[in-house]
Amino acid sequence: MTNKLTKVDKFAIPTIITLSILVPAIVLILMYLPERSNLLGIDVGTFPFFHAIINALTALLLIVGYRMILQKKKKQHKIIMMTAFGLSVVFLVSYVISKISNDPVPYGGEGLLKGIYFFILITHILLSAIIVPLVLFTIYRAISGNFEKHKKIARWTFPIWLYVAITGVLVYLFMYPYY
Repeated sequence: MTNKLTKVDKFAIPTIITLSILVPAIVLILMYLPERSNLLGIDVGTFPFFHAIINALTALLLIVGYRMILQKKKKQHKIIMMTAFGLSVVFLVSYVISKISNDPVPYGGEGLLKGIYFFILITHILLSAIIVPLVLFTIYRAISGNFEKHKKIARWTFPIWLYVAITGVLVYLFMYPYY
């Protein structure tokens, strides 16, 4: 069996790789903006709450989508997973707007909680960058009908994506008193 790239692969794969580099780079650049401009006039605490809701819904959808595929309900699986992806896109756009609009809020906790918070935060951030190409390749493999490759990559994508969604909620809960 040969692994020849199709015409679509020759466009899709470089596009996914480019997005996988650009998205984390843009977020990183926005974290260090010297000046913020509150584009929407929204209170600083509104974005994190919205992001926590999106992350919680994404986690729920991921679990339901996983159950659907275990039950061989492929159509429902596809709808649920694409909805989870859509929520993640909404999250990303909102997150970018929040970084342009608001200064970072420092964590004010101390002791053991501070260590736990930073462990969760650091793993969340690192895996957030890794999840971009995983999700994009997983979706691409499903859309292109290459279900063997889809299943192989989904085995990695699902737990990492779920971890990122859940830890996004946990970061919000840790930070809630400081917004």
